Amino acid sequence: MSRKSRALPPSPFRRFNSSPEVIRLVVMMYVRFPLSLRNVEGLLAERGIDICHETVRFWWNRLGPMFAGDIRLQRVSRMRGFRHWRSHLDEMYVKLNGEMVYLWRAVDHESEALESFVTRSRDKAAALTFMRRALKRHGSPETITTDGLRSYGAAMDELGNRARQEVGRWANNRVENSHLPFRRRERAMLRFRRMTSLQKFAWVHANAHNHFNLERHLLDRQTYKDRRSAAPPHWPSGR
Repeated sequence: MSRKSRALPPSPFRRFNSSPEVIRLVVMMYVRFPLSLRNVEGLLAERGIDICHETVRFWWNRLGPMFAGDIRLQRVSRMRGFRHWRSHLDEMYVKLNGEMVYLWRAVDHESEALESFVTRSRDKAAALTFMRRALKRHGSPETITTDGLRSYGAAMDELGNRARQEVGRWANNRVENSHLPFRRRERAMLRFRRMTSLQKFAWVHANAHNHFNLERHLLDRQTYKDRRSAAPPHWPSGR
């Protein structure tokens, strides 16, 4: 009995005039390095690729979440098999048109970002929503390290995992240091103007950072060079 062949999904690049290789390069440059839209436009012009900075904006808005979703799907599937991993939670303030909003971030024991979530407050309801999203996507860690914010404890009491919480003076340095790459991107982009764009870029940037995080301080030079060369070819193709 012959098995019916399934139709392949249409390529996301089918309506673009530029080649998929150029589009993937542009999106990778913008989300990986602390560059502005016009910086990417200038660097591509040096390579003989003539595109407008608004094209860079359109491409990353359109295809960046798709690439980030592919990276996250691969990582989540691997983490489901782990049992002894730790989670670190923290919130950082971000100015949005002069208003203070909060970006909640979760990283694992290897400093790789797990979840990013933007709220206008940092009360129990915000912490509860953030933690439910993280636990649903990545499973339950062995321990959850936080700072002294009471919202975490109140949310964990409702979730029933207060016994897993760890609070210490320097225990949460891992997640606090992981804010630095995002702060560099924030300065290059001259801050954000909308909640939706902040949420989208925080999520895309976190997954791109995970993909290119080679832990250089733990590797010898040759191993680092091999992994650095292997990272761009494994950047999602979007097909």
